[in-house]
Parts: sequence; structure tokens; C-alpha cells
Amino acid sequence: MSVKTVQQVRADFDRLARLDADAWDHNRHHHGFLLARVPRPCREALEIGCGAGAFSHALAGRAEHVLALDLSPEMIRVARAREPQRPNLEFQLADASAWPFPSERFDCIASIATLHHLDPRALLPRLRDALLPGGVLLVLDLVSNEGLLDLARSALAVGVSGALRLAHTGRLRDLKEAREAWDEHGRGETYLRLSKVREICRELLPGSKVRRHLLWRYSIVWRKPA
Repeated sequence: MSVKTVQQVRADFDRLARLDADAWDHNRHHHGFLLARVPRPCREALEIGCGAGAFSHALAGRAEHVLALDLSPEMIRVARAREPQRPNLEFQLADASAWPFPSERFDCIASIATLHHLDPRALLPRLRDALLPGGVLLVLDLVSNEGLLDLARSALAVGVSGALRLAHTGRLRDLKEAREAWDEHGRGETYLRLSKVREICRELLPGSKVRRHLLWRYSIVWRKPA
């Protein structure tokens, strides 16, 4: 969980939005995995921590209406300016830790690289309760290494990351200013180990599927009992 205050996290992402909010990153590599698990039909979906809105726009192609929340005013500004404009997509400036989640409203809730900024034991029950029966929760977040196999995966991911970035952006690395901003943002952050994620999910989201992915990510997929 992040040791930064809400104000510090907001300032970090405001800065990143001004630099290169629409750049390819490791999260985007997994968008297809998440989209394939959006329930059909999906009347109403929620994304928390939407950033510049890349996944929100894709989600709006699967759902009748998408509400996307983010803490950063600059990220919301960039997200609203994306093309194409979608009439079924609404962006809202909000702090997910304090937002009044409605009860049993959404068919799908997505969270990408947001959970590590918050207390998962506090947030996950609120996401769970905001899903309609039969609704699906999709979480993608950063994970800490745990054991030799994870270290080997991380070593492999370094080469894969460079190749993917080159294919998508024509560069092996982010631009210098963006790298410095991301390094500063990540300073002091801690990420859950997969065993801890599984423990929390057994307690709060029984029956969920937890999976480790390449590029230092894990996912949670959980369908609320109907």
C-alpha cells in the first residue's frame, strides 16, 4: 500500500498526465485479458482510478454506460479529451477511498493499478457490495516477487518489456522526464505478494480467481453469486 498522502498521489498523477498520459505502459498489455472477462450483457460498469481513460474507452465499447473515477484533475481532463467521444462514458473527479459507492448497482467494476494506493481490506468489500448479483469484479495491480520463480519471471519481463515498448512506441524506454516522474511516484511504494492477495481474496471474495501475469502484475477476477 502506498505510504503517500492522497494529496501527494494526486500531485504525482497530475504531473504524469501533463507529460505523457497516453503513452503505452505495462497495464495496457493486459487490457485484452480484462475486457474478455466483462460480462455480457453489461448494462452499467464502473472503473476506479481510470487515469487517462484508455481502458474506460475500451470498456464503453462493451457496456451500455461506464462511470470512470480518478483522483487527478489532469488525468480527468486528458481522459475527457480523448477521441472518439463516447456518449455512454462519464468521467468524474473522485477519491475512491471516500466515494459513496452505491449498493448493488454495477454489472462490472474494474480497478487497474489503483488498489496498491489504498487499503484492500477496506476497499474490496465496498466494490463487492456495489456489484449486482452476478456482476464481475476485475482487478489488475502490481505485485511483489515471492521466491525464485518470481525472480525468474521478473528477469524475463525486463526483456519482454523492452521489446513491447519498442513495438508500441518505437523506443526501448520512456522519455527521460517521464521516467523521472514515475521513479519519484514509485519511491516508497510497496506492493502485495501474491500469497497475501490470495489470503485477502479467500476472506473477502471467496471463489475469486487470482493469477500472476508477466510485467509485474497480478489479476483478480470475481463473479458475485447470483
